[in-house]
Amino acid sequence: MQQLALSWLVYRLTNSVFLLGLVGFSSQIPVFLVGPLAGVLVDRHNRRRILIGTQTLSMILAFVMAFLVLTNKVTVWGVIVVSLSLGLVNSADMPARQTFVLDMVEKREDLGNAIALNSSLFNVARLVGPSIAGILISIVGEGVCFLLNGISFLAVIICLLVMRVRPQTLKIQETHILQELREGFHYAFGFAPIRYIILLLALVSLVGMPYAVLMPVFAKEILHGGPNTLGFLMAAAGTGALVGAIYLASRKSVRGLGRIVAIAASIFGIGLIAFSFSRQLALSLILMMFTGFGMIVEMASSNTILQTITDDNKRGRVMSFYVMAFAGMAPFGSLLAGSMASKIGAPNTLLIGGVCCVLGALLFARGFWSLRGVVYDIYIKKGVISGKDLGIDVTEPR
Repeated sequence: MQQLALSWLVYRLTNSVFLLGLVGFSSQIPVFLVGPLAGVLVDRHNRRRILIGTQTLSMILAFVMAFLVLTNKVTVWGVIVVSLSLGLVNSADMPARQTFVLDMVEKREDLGNAIALNSSLFNVARLVGPSIAGILISIVGEGVCFLLNGISFLAVIICLLVMRVRPQTLKIQETHILQELREGFHYAFGFAPIRYIILLLALVSLVGMPYAVLMPVFAKEILHGGPNTLGFLMAAAGTGALVGAIYLASRKSVRGLGRIVAIAASIFGIGLIAFSFSRQLALSLILMMFTGFGMIVEMASSNTILQTITDDNKRGRVMSFYVMAFAGMAPFGSLLAGSMASKIGAPNTLLIGGVCCVLGALLFARGFWSLRGVVYDIYIKKGVISGKDLGIDVTEPR
C-alpha cells in the first residue's frame, strides 16, 4: 500500500516521470552503497535483534510520511529524504531477513519450500495491498495508506519478539570488517554458479524491475485511468507472482532450479515486451500477470540456490550481494527508466528492458548449464538431495 501510494503521490505532486524515477532511486541507492557492509554485520551479530531494530525504524518513517501528507506539509524533497532514510534501513533489513529464513527452517531440504512460501505471503500482500491502496487514495488520499502501514509494523515486531528459533552461534571476529567484506566478495564472485546468478539478477533489476516505476504513466497516460487502474495493474502483477510462488512452494526438490531461473527471466522479459505494445486494460492485466510470474520465480529460485550452496559463515555477505543485485541495481534502473521514458516514452523504455532480460537469460542458461554438476555435488554434500535422486551410486568415486 505504501509503495503504490508513494508513487501516486509523487506523480500527483510533480507530474514528472523523471522525479518519479528519482524518488525510486533515492529509496534504493543506499542498498547498493552500504548493503555489502550490512552483510558483514549480519554475519557478525544476532539477526533477530537486527530485524527488530530495522522494523522499528521503518514504522517510524511510515508515521512520518503519514504526518507530512495528512497535515499537507509534504513536498517532493521531503519524500526524497524519507525515501533515503528508508533505503538505509532496508540495506540492513533485507540481508538480515533473507538469512533469518534459514534460522526458522530446521531441515535444509525444506529451505526451497520455505523461501517459496515466504514469497507467497509477500505476493498476497502485493495482490491485496495495491487494490486497497487504489480505493483508499481515491476516497481519503495517500496519507491513510502510510498510516496503516506504520500501524502494521507493530504486528511484525511482536512476532519477532515471541518467535522461537534455533540459537544463533556467533563467533568473536578478530578480523577487520573491510577484510571480511573483501573475503565475501572473492567468495561470491570467484565461484561461478553464485556469480552467474547474481549477475543475471543484477541485469534484470537494472533493465526490467523499474517497470513498476513507470506504471503510473501507463495507468494515466496510456490506459487513460486513475489510481484504481494503477492498483489493478499492480494487483495483476501480484497475482502472477503469487501463482509463481505457489508453484515453487509445491516443488519437492531443488533439482532443475537453474533451468527454471533462465525460463522465468525469459518469461519476465517477454511479458514486458508484450505489455509495452498493449493499449487495452484487459490485455495489459493479463500480461502483467505473466510479468509478475516470471519476476518472482526468477527471484525466489535464485534465492533458494544461493541459500543452499553458500557456506554458512558467509551467508550474510552472499545474501547482501543478492540484495544489492536485486534491490541495489533497481535505483539505477529507476533513474535510467525515468530518463529514457521522458525522451523515448514509457512503452519504448519497457520494450528495450524486456529485450535485454531475454538476452541475459539466454547467456545465463548457456553458462550455468555447464556447471550443474558442481551445484549438484554441493547439494549431495549438504544432504539437500541424495545421489540416488540423480541416479548416482554414491559408493563409487565420481
